[in-house]
Amino acid sequence: MRATAVTRSEVKIALAGDTMLGRGVAEALDSSPPQGLVADEIVAVAREADLFLLNLECCISDRGEAWPDPAKPFFFRAPPAAVELLSHLGVDCVTLANNHALDFGREALLDTLDRLRAAGIATVGAGRAEGEARAPALLGGGSRRLAVFGVADHAREYAAGPDLPGIAYAPLDGALPQWLETGIRAVDADAVLVTPHWGPNMTPAPIRRVRKTAAALLDAGATVVAGHSAHVFHGTDGRVLYDLGDFLDDYRVDPVLRNDLGLLFLVTLGQSGPTGIEAVPLALDYCHTRLATSAERDWIGDRFREACAAFGTEVATVDGRFIIETR
Repeated sequence: MRATAVTRSEVKIALAGDTMLGRGVAEALDSSPPQGLVADEIVAVAREADLFLLNLECCISDRGEAWPDPAKPFFFRAPPAAVELLSHLGVDCVTLANNHALDFGREALLDTLDRLRAAGIATVGAGRAEGEARAPALLGGGSRRLAVFGVADHAREYAAGPDLPGIAYAPLDGALPQWLETGIRAVDADAVLVTPHWGPNMTPAPIRRVRKTAAALLDAGATVVAGHSAHVFHGTDGRVLYDLGDFLDDYRVDPVLRNDLGLLFLVTLGQSGPTGIEAVPLALDYCHTRLATSAERDWIGDRFREACAAFGTEVATVDGRFIIETR
C-alpha cells in the first residue's frame, strides 16, 4: 500500500463504488491469486492517486451466521484473501456503512475491522460501538489532511448502538443527524469527504431526498460527497458524485442500465474544493474488472454526459478519460 503522506497543496483521491467480494468473487479468491481479479491497468490508474477509497459491500470473515431476516435475499461474506486484493489495489480506506456489512452478524463485522486494520487499511462507517462507527478516518499528512465520514440510510437493523457493533445509520431524508453535521463542522482537516450509501438500487438518477441530503452535506462543510448504492453511476455537479456505480462483483447485469459498465473516479482536491475530476471507464466481467473497450467506452461516455447534463455539468473526453473541470 502507498504511503499516505501528502505535502502538495492538492491531493488526488481515487474513488470506486460498490465492491462485493463474496459469493462468486469469494470462490474466485479461493481458487486463484487475488491479483488476477482486477486488471493491472486499473491498478496503475488507482496508483496515480495519493489515496484510494471504496465501498466494501461485504464482510471479510470465516465466522458468523447469516443475519436472521427471512426477507433478505443476499448475504455477502468474503474470505481472508480479500484483504490481499485490497492491499494489492492500494486501497487506503473503505467504508463499511452499507446493507451488507453485518450479513453474517456482528462477529463477522468485528473480524472485518480487525483484518483491515491489521493490513493498514482504514475503515469508516462501522465500528465496535456507535462512537467508533460515526467517527471519521483522518488520512494523509504534511500540509494536507483528508477526513472521511461513512454513513448509510439502510439497513436500520444494522445500526451500531452505544455498546453494540454495527454501522453508522441515518435516514438521510434531506436533513442530517446532529452527530454527522457536528462531526463535519468540527473535524480538524483540510478537506472533508462524506461517502453515503443512500437511495434505492438500480435507479438511473439520484432521487429527490438524496439530492436534498447532498445539499445539506455541502452546507455543513463537506468538501466533496461521493455516494453509492444504485449499482450504476450517476451524474455529478462538481462537488457531489451522486453514485460511483459498481467496481467488482458477480451481479446479474441489467440490459438497460448496464451495471457491468462503470467508472473509476480520480478527484483532485485543492484548498477550496475539487479542482478537477477524471472518470476512467471500466467493464465488469463476472468476478473480474478491466478497462472498457472502445465500444464500451462510447456507451459509458454517452450515458455519463447525459447524466451530468442534468446538473449543468459539461464532460470532455481526453485520451479515453472523461474530464470535468471544476475550477
